[in-house]
Amino acid sequence: MVQSALADLDDVTALEPQAWLRRLPVGLGEAERDLLARAWERARSGYAGRQRASGEAYFAHAIDTATTLAELGLDATTLASALVHDLPELDERAGHALRKDLGPEIADLVLGVCRMHGIGRFRDAAELEAAMQGERAEGLRKMLLAMARDVRVVFIALAERLHDLRTARYLPEAERIRLAREAREIYAPLANRLGIWQIKWELEDLAFRYLEPDAYMDLARRLAERRRDREAYIEQVCEQLRAALADAGLSAEVYGRPKHIYSIYRKMQRKGVRFDDLYDLRAVRILVTDERACYAALGIVHGLWTPIPREFDDYIATPKENNYRSLHTAVIGPAGKSVEVQIRTQEMHAEAELGIAAHWRYKEGGKQDAAFERKIAWLRQLLDWGREDSDEDGDFVDRMRAEVFADRVYALTPDGDVLDLPRGATALDFAYHIHTNLGHRCRGAKINGRIVQLTRPLESGDRVEILASREQRPSRDWINPELGYLYTHRARSKVRAWFRQRDHDKNVAAGRQALDKELRRLGLADVGTEEVARRSRYARTDLFLSALGRGEVTPGQIAALLRDLLLPQRPEVPEGPPERSRRPRARRSGDSDVTVEGVGDLLTRMARCCTPAPGDPIVGFITRGSGVTVHRQNCPNVEQLRQREPERLLDVDWRTTPGERYPVHIHVRTGALDGSLSEITRLCSNEGVHLEGVQTHAESADGYRIDVDAQVSDVRQLSRLMARLAASGRVEHVWRGG
Repeated sequence: MVQSALADLDDVTALEPQAWLRRLPVGLGEAERDLLARAWERARSGYAGRQRASGEAYFAHAIDTATTLAELGLDATTLASALVHDLPELDERAGHALRKDLGPEIADLVLGVCRMHGIGRFRDAAELEAAMQGERAEGLRKMLLAMARDVRVVFIALAERLHDLRTARYLPEAERIRLAREAREIYAPLANRLGIWQIKWELEDLAFRYLEPDAYMDLARRLAERRRDREAYIEQVCEQLRAALADAGLSAEVYGRPKHIYSIYRKMQRKGVRFDDLYDLRAVRILVTDERACYAALGIVHGLWTPIPREFDDYIATPKENNYRSLHTAVIGPAGKSVEVQIRTQEMHAEAELGIAAHWRYKEGGKQDAAFERKIAWLRQLLDWGREDSDEDGDFVDRMRAEVFADRVYALTPDGDVLDLPRGATALDFAYHIHTNLGHRCRGAKINGRIVQLTRPLESGDRVEILASREQRPSRDWINPELGYLYTHRARSKVRAWFRQRDHDKNVAAGRQALDKELRRLGLADVGTEEVARRSRYARTDLFLSALGRGEVTPGQIAALLRDLLLPQRPEVPEGPPERSRRPRARRSGDSDVTVEGVGDLLTRMARCCTPAPGDPIVGFITRGSGVTVHRQNCPNVEQLRQREPERLLDVDWRTTPGERYPVHIHVRTGALDGSLSEITRLCSNEGVHLEGVQTHAESADGYRIDVDAQVSDVRQLSRLMARLAASGRVEHVWRGG
């Protein structure tokens, strides 16, 4: 048991620090012993005269918690933090004093433990019952991990909760039940995820004892009735195994494995079998030197006794999700009785019993070893509690992975539900995450019972209450990222959608006016509005006009939609043998003569979320395994990609077949020729337009028309040139001629 170091003491608070240190099963240097002695004295003075609800001294609780962590082999900093972890809750000034007396590392660990204390503080039995159901319990476990930026905070929380249960018999029944439920539903699964089996089993057995006392006592009685016979039988099996392994030249440690009452109960429930039908009531464990010896020992076991079908598991070849590794088998042993055998190496055993704590070791200079770093990386992945769903769309999978592994915060609703949000999310994001309507009606928020500004970023463990009005009244300030009201793109898009819907009619009218103006300028006044909308990606004409009125559709995009009317068709090329290219061509966009440049030999494809068309401003995103996906620059997904993975964005552009040009005729009306001709020449040169010829015509005493013959590479270039000419102070009107 992890409490063995203090098991023979009636009053642990009577210990002196050096006497306690001598009992610890960990090797400590002089500096570490000095740190623990200082933490001991700080705890003794801070807890003086203070008692917990169970009647036990706070100081005794601190010592037991630290001793449990020492049995797990943790470092002196963790033990010192455990000694003083309750002080800030007893004295608001303690946090500052700890930072000054014991250093910032210990102060931060203690702060993390205090924050985690708030998770289990449910207001009543009904709220606790609701919180322990399914996804809520999963969310609470995830929040535990997310709040513990240093994994040692989780170690301290688990050790502390274990001692809470050991002394729970002195608490009122309701409080005892609450602690047991939290331990079984939250803390024991968390210990299992971290592979700390010593704590997991004891948490489960104690919780089982308090929650289902009749079933617990019945099983305990059954085990006790036959304990002597069972122990004698197990010793006989161990002796035979030791002899057989020695004859084979295998160095091994063999002993009987203690059975945990709750695991027996769970197996009876899961398999629907009686107590007497369980295979693993008699169990032994074999510890060997290396992995090869594990399989050699398995062969010896199966050679001695007949294996039971379907009772073999190879967790070495396929470890459990918490990295547990071992061989499990069941055999018909002496006298025809079933025996379970576990076979593992000493290293596997340390990992199985201590989990991630077995790797908490520091090298000189405070650097952790590579094995520990791998374990920490694995721990971070636990935040993805479920399995990833596969999807054929590589972009979607990339976005989801980036979302899952980004820093998260876990906040509570007033009813105890846990919401998972990106770090940086505000109370207003929280409101929109619950329901769009609640976000639109939000007028304020309370966090942990105090009214706060809507721009206040949330922290894991915050309990958020939204203050709402009856009417939907979002503010345009909310979609301004510089003001900090909303962090998530999802919430901002909902606000934009609200304003789009409210201003729909106004935007449609503005879009119709802008389209008429652009069509006249392009010399396509006879083209109908419905024809232009039909060529766009919008399903209805009013949606297209509304987007144009909002500025989401540009003049260049209108020109691109009408490209075949603006530029002459290319002559058909006679069929012949295809030229061999030394480099693969960039992927074409449909049947267009427009290709994507700037991506080398990478495969490209158009994003389905925004369906860019030739002439649209575009940007590329390098996917994992699917080449480059091309998005419109104003695509909502690009904003998220730019925030999360800017290094994977790529500048790309449309380009026609190299060297190809199209003749166009442009008319310019001006009040004076002086300066206008030079302005036309300058703008054509700046835009890369080939100027073929210019003719001037006097239309009145003070007005002239200039006919410009030019060659452009695409409609974007044509639209851009006409827009620049129209913006010139010397030009009154620009339009395209036939």
